[in-house]
Amino acid sequence: MKSIQYHRYGGPEVMQLEDIDPPRPGAGEVLIRVHAAAANPMDWKIRSGQMKVVTGRSFPRGVGHDFAGVVEAVGDGVTRLGVGDEVLGAAPLKTPGAFAEMVLAEEQGVVIKPAGLSFEDAATIPTVGVTAYQALIGKANLQAGQAIFIHGCLGGVGRAAAQIALVHGTSVGGSCRATAVRDARDLGIDPIVDFDFDSAPLRGRFDLVFDTAGTLPAKVARTLLKPGGRIIDINPTPAKFARSALPGPFRVMIAQPVTEDLEAVAQAAGQGVLRLPIARTVPLTSAIPALTELERTGTSKGGKLIITTEQGR
Repeated sequence: MKSIQYHRYGGPEVMQLEDIDPPRPGAGEVLIRVHAAAANPMDWKIRSGQMKVVTGRSFPRGVGHDFAGVVEAVGDGVTRLGVGDEVLGAAPLKTPGAFAEMVLAEEQGVVIKPAGLSFEDAATIPTVGVTAYQALIGKANLQAGQAIFIHGCLGGVGRAAAQIALVHGTSVGGSCRATAVRDARDLGIDPIVDFDFDSAPLRGRFDLVFDTAGTLPAKVARTLLKPGGRIIDINPTPAKFARSALPGPFRVMIAQPVTEDLEAVAQAAGQGVLRLPIARTVPLTSAIPALTELERTGTSKGGKLIITTEQGR
């Protein structure tokens, strides 16, 4: 099978499309024939070595986490999924490989795809949806009537968080590029500010500041909070982990593969409550140049980059 692999940490030049033997599912694992996979900033942060404290140093390694496809085989102990099921999910943090014709995942990180959701749309959901859901519902215990500020409200996690928050009855403010204010307003976000904003008019207005970009200065984030409010950052660094261990409102978070959370966001997507736009779709054979361009620009304007395989086209 074909898979995008790399043999050392580094820039986009270390990625290669290689022919490898399909993996065999072990106990609790599921082998998925990929129809579509979605790119996330986490993919190149891992490949560059920024997260090697967590991901380790074993090579070769695959690239990509989020996928949608059809179950090809299951390992011992897998009871919730069966061969032929249409699914969506995410490969484990330490063993990615969704940018391939087949990917191995743990059963807990895979759920049934809603029937009305395309494979491409389904692939956009897992990482960003679960990250937003766990931050807002799990960590922050967001309640109806509260207010949230999302720094980077039009990124993948930001969009997902805005939609989840609004459907739970909270008000949402956020920051985005000045050229994208209309898109943010269409989501229901208000107030809307530029990334480099004056925090004084927003002082003390929010129960939660959700920094999806990882670039909001701590002083600014604290200014926005109501008494007892929280700050959640999803861009881990050693310094942020250290700050998170101290008393105070700041916490850094890495999403975990919880089946119930993934099912919740999949259900929301199936109902049309959670939707992430797709900016570009490319075949696996053309994925490396597209991924390289995405990494160098830093963002995919207009939505997600989706990689499809032969069976997904």
